[in-house]
Amino acid sequence: MKIGGAIRVPGDKSITQRALLLAALGGGTSTLRGALSSLDTRAAARVLRSLGAGVSPLRDGRVVRVAGRRRFAPPPSALDCRNSGTVARLLLGLLAAHPFSALVTGDRSLRRRPMGRVTEPLAAMGARFEGDAGHLPIRIRGGALRPLRCQLPVSSAQLKSALFLAGVAGAVPVAVREPEGRSRDHTERMLRAFGYSVTEDGGWIAFEPDGRLSSFDFTVPGDFSSAIFLAGAAVLAEAGSLRITGVGLNPTRTGALQVLGRMGAQLAAEPMADVLGEPAGDLVVAPSALIGTTVGAGEIPGLIDEIPMLAVLASRASGHTTFRHVGELRVKESNRLALIADNLRAVGGRAEVCGDDLHVDGTDRPPRGRVRTDGDHRIAMAFSVLGTLRGARIAVDDPDCAAVSYPGFASALRAVGGRR
Repeated sequence: MKIGGAIRVPGDKSITQRALLLAALGGGTSTLRGALSSLDTRAAARVLRSLGAGVSPLRDGRVVRVAGRRRFAPPPSALDCRNSGTVARLLLGLLAAHPFSALVTGDRSLRRRPMGRVTEPLAAMGARFEGDAGHLPIRIRGGALRPLRCQLPVSSAQLKSALFLAGVAGAVPVAVREPEGRSRDHTERMLRAFGYSVTEDGGWIAFEPDGRLSSFDFTVPGDFSSAIFLAGAAVLAEAGSLRITGVGLNPTRTGALQVLGRMGAQLAAEPMADVLGEPAGDLVVAPSALIGTTVGAGEIPGLIDEIPMLAVLASRASGHTTFRHVGELRVKESNRLALIADNLRAVGGRAEVCGDDLHVDGTDRPPRGRVRTDGDHRIAMAFSVLGTLRGARIAVDDPDCAAVSYPGFASALRAVGGRR
C-alpha cells in the first residue's frame, strides 16, 4: 500500500462533549466550529436539550450553536447517554448540583460499565442516589453541595472531570489526586480559560469556583485518538507519507507519539497556535520499520484509547512489546483488553494477557482471519488498518461501529491509500 496526501480527521470527541456541556451551563449563545458529529456527541446534544438548553443539530461541516441556561430544568424523561461513558459520568457531576430528580441511563454496553467510582464521591459532596448507584440506570437527586478532597481510585479524566463540573455547578472547591500518571486535562484547560483557578501541588489538582462560564466561539481541533488510526496506516504502508492536519496535541493525550518514537516510527508533530487552552498542529507520518518496546504503567493514562492501534502496530514490530497495568481496558465499551489479544491471535498474531499486562510478539506473516468487535469502535478501526497490509485477509464483523467516534472512517482510510 502507498500512503499519501493530506487529511483532516473529525473534531475531538472529548473536547466536543465538554464544550457542549459547558456551553449549555453558561449564559448566552456559544458557537462551536469543527465539532464532532458522532453517535456519542449527538447523545450529549439530546441530553442537554432535555435539560432545557438549545443545541442546534450536529452535522458534518455545520457550525453548532448552544443557547445556555446557567441552570438546567428538570427533564421530562430519562436522560439516555447511549454508549458514551464521558457523557454519563460528566452529566452526573453536573446534575449533582441541581435540586431535582433525574434518571440517567444508556445502552446495554454502557449499563455494564462501573459508575460507583463517580457516584461515591458525588454522594460525599451531598448528591443522593436511589437504588444501585454502581451501574446505570441511576436516579440522582442533586442540591447544595459540600467541598470535596479525595484520592481517586484510578487515573481517569471522566471521574476527575465529573467532580470538577460538580464544583462548577455547585460553586464549591474540589481537590483530587490521581494514583498513577496524569489523565487527559481538557476540563482543567477549559475551566482556566473561563477564569477558574485550577492548580497543581504535590500531585493534588485543586479547583476553586472563582470563575464564570460565558458564551464562547471555539474551533474544535481534530481528534488525536482518531488521527492515530490513519497514522498507523501510514506507518504500515510501503511507500509515501501522510499529513494529518489540525490535530489536537494536548500533551496529556499524545503519549502514543513517544511510544511510537521508541518503536522507530517516522512521525513528526508540527504545532500551531493554542485555542481555549488546547494546542493543535499537523502530524506528518511515513512508513517505518518498528521494534518492540515496553509501555510503563505511568504512561497508560496518556494513551489509554490508543492501545488498540499500538497493539496492532506491535504485532508487526520486530521483537516483544509489553503494555503494563492496562486492566482499565476491561471496562471500556467492551472488554477491550481481551478483545485485543483474542483478535490478534485470530488473525495469526501472538498476544496474551497476564494479569493486567498485555504482551504482543511481532510477526511478518500476512494477517488473516475474522475479527470480533463487540461493537467497539476502536477495535474495528485498529483491525481495519491491519487489513491494509499486503496479503492481509481480515473480516471485521461490525466495521460500521467506527461511527461512534469517527463517522466515515472507512472512506478516510481508502482516501489516504488503504484500499485493501
